[in-house]
Amino acid sequence: MSKTTTTDETTPVDGTTTVDGTKTDDQDLGAAGSQLSTAPADSLANMPGLGVLGWARWFWRQLTSMRVALLLLLLLALGAIPGSLIPQSGTDDTKVADFRQAHDTLGPIYDRLGLFHVYSSAWFSSVYILLFISLIGCIVPRTWQFVGQLRGRPPGAPKRLTRLPAYTTWRTEAEPEQVREAALALLKKRRFRAQLTGDAVAAEKGYLREVGNLAFHIALIVMLVAFAWGQLFKTEGNKLIVEGDGFSNTLISYDDFKSGTLFSTDDLTPFSFDLNKFTGTYEKSGPNTGTPRVYQAAITYRVGAYGKGRKTLVKVNEPLEIGDSKVYLTAHGYAPFVTVRDGKGNVVYSDAVPLLPLDSNVTSTGVIKVLDGYQDAKGVSEQLGISAFFLPTYTQGMETASTFPALNNPVLNLTPFHGDLGVNSGIPQSVYQLDKTHMKEFKDSKGAQVRENLKPGETMTLPNGAGSITYEGTRQWANFQVTQQPASGWALGGATVAIFGLAGSLFIQRRRVWVRAVRGDDGVTVVEMAGLGRSESAKVPEELGDLAGILYDRAPGATDPAGPSDPSDPSDPQAVSAEGAEK
Repeated sequence: MSKTTTTDETTPVDGTTTVDGTKTDDQDLGAAGSQLSTAPADSLANMPGLGVLGWARWFWRQLTSMRVALLLLLLLALGAIPGSLIPQSGTDDTKVADFRQAHDTLGPIYDRLGLFHVYSSAWFSSVYILLFISLIGCIVPRTWQFVGQLRGRPPGAPKRLTRLPAYTTWRTEAEPEQVREAALALLKKRRFRAQLTGDAVAAEKGYLREVGNLAFHIALIVMLVAFAWGQLFKTEGNKLIVEGDGFSNTLISYDDFKSGTLFSTDDLTPFSFDLNKFTGTYEKSGPNTGTPRVYQAAITYRVGAYGKGRKTLVKVNEPLEIGDSKVYLTAHGYAPFVTVRDGKGNVVYSDAVPLLPLDSNVTSTGVIKVLDGYQDAKGVSEQLGISAFFLPTYTQGMETASTFPALNNPVLNLTPFHGDLGVNSGIPQSVYQLDKTHMKEFKDSKGAQVRENLKPGETMTLPNGAGSITYEGTRQWANFQVTQQPASGWALGGATVAIFGLAGSLFIQRRRVWVRAVRGDDGVTVVEMAGLGRSESAKVPEELGDLAGILYDRAPGATDPAGPSDPSDPSDPQAVSAEGAEK
C-alpha cells in the first residue's frame, strides 16, 4: 500500500518522542532537520553563569537577537513621531521660539527631553546605534554559518522516514540502483541540490530564503548608514530669483540655509545659473479653474567657475541635477517693477520688487523700501516705505483678491509712508514687512491717507511735491530649493534590496526531500519518499506528491497477486500523486 501522510502536530521532529509517548534515541532525524535556518539557538541551556563575562555574553546574545532588533526598530519609529509633530530647532528656529513662548510648562520639559532636536538627541542616537550594532551582530555569524551550509551537502536520510511530516511509499520491481538514479536525476532537474548517500538520495531546495533574509538585514544596515551620512553632510537652501537675475552656489547667496553637523562650505557643488524666464499657464474653465498646466523655469546654468552655459528647463518634480546637488522649483510669484522719484525728479529707486502670494490666485503683498537718496520738496532727507498689494487679475468689485493667477488685468495698490524705517536700529526686520513705528502717512488735500491703484505704466504723484511712484510693468520670480544629500542613492538601493529580500524570506520555503530504495525480504524493492520543511506548509506535501507521481511512472508499483484492495493502491500512479498533494 502507498500513501502520503502527515505526523501528529504534537509529535516533534527531533526524534526524541514517539507518537505513543515513549522515548527513543533517534538523533538521526534531528540532524536531518537541523540547519534549515541560520537563526541562533535560543534556549535556557545556553544561559551563562554568574559573573561579569557571563552577563556580558548574555547581554550580547539578547542585543543580537531578532526580537530585540525588532523592538529597537519599533522604538526608532516611535521616536521619529515627536520629530514630525514638534518644531525642530534645526529646521525652524522661529517656530521653536514661538512654541516655548506659548507653552511655559511644556517648553522646559521638551527641552530636557531633547524633543526640540529629536534626531540629534542622546536617546534617539542611542537607539539608532544599538539597532546598528544589533543588526551587525546578528548578520555576521549568520552569514558565515550560511556560507558553511552552501559549501556543505544535504544531510543523509533519517532512519525512520515515516516520522517526517510528509511521507509516501510503494513497492516496485525496478532495481534499487535504478530507482535511486532516477530520483537523483529528477531532483536535480527540479533544481534541488541532491546527492546519493548510502541507500538514499538526499536533496535540498530553498536556499534563497536565507539569502533574502540576510539581504534584508544587510539592506537595513546600508539604509541606516546612508541616512546617518546624509543627515551629517546634508545641505538645504532656498533662493528667490527674479527673471533676469542669477544665483551662485555659495553660502552668502542663499535666502535661508540649513546643513548637517559635519558640513563645510568646501562641500558645496560649484555651479551657478540665471533665470531667463518663468512660464505658467492655467486652466481657464471647469472645476479645475486656476490649476497650473505648465509650470516651468527656463534657466542657463554653468558647472564650475568657468563652465560653459547650458540651457535647460526646471519643472515641478523634475529638478536639475548637478553632481550631488539637486535644484528644485518650489514656488512662483510676481515682482512689479517700480520706479520712485524724489521731490526734484531724481530716480532714487528702480527695481523689481518680489511680492509674496497669499492665495492660489497669487494675490500678493509686500513692501518697497527706499533707504537712501530720497529728499522731499524741501530737500529734507527721509526714508520711504510703500505697502504694496498686487492683483494679477483685477475684477471690478473684487478689490481684495485676484480672480485668476495669470496676468490678465494686473493692478498694483500702493500705500506710501515717509520717515524712519528703523533699519539702523540693529534689530533685524523682514523685507516683506513694514515697521510703521517711526513712519508717517502721506495725506491728500482732504486729510485722507494716500492710496491708489495703478496699472502698468501709470504713476502715483505724492502730495506737496514729495515725488512720484511709477508702476513700470511686471516680472515673475521663481523660488528654488537647492539640496545636497549624500548617500541618497545608497538609501534607495538599500530600500529596494530590503523589499525584495523580505519578499524572498516570506515566500520561499527551505525544504528537504529524501528518497530511499532498498530491497525487501521478498526481493521486491521498497521505495520511501519523505519531505521536511522549515515550517509547516502545504507546499512540502504537495511537492512531494508531485515528485512521487513522476518517480512512480519511472518505477511502477509491483503487481500484487491478491489484487488491489485499497483505492490508494500504488498500482494507480495518480492515486499516489493526488494523495500526496492532498496531504
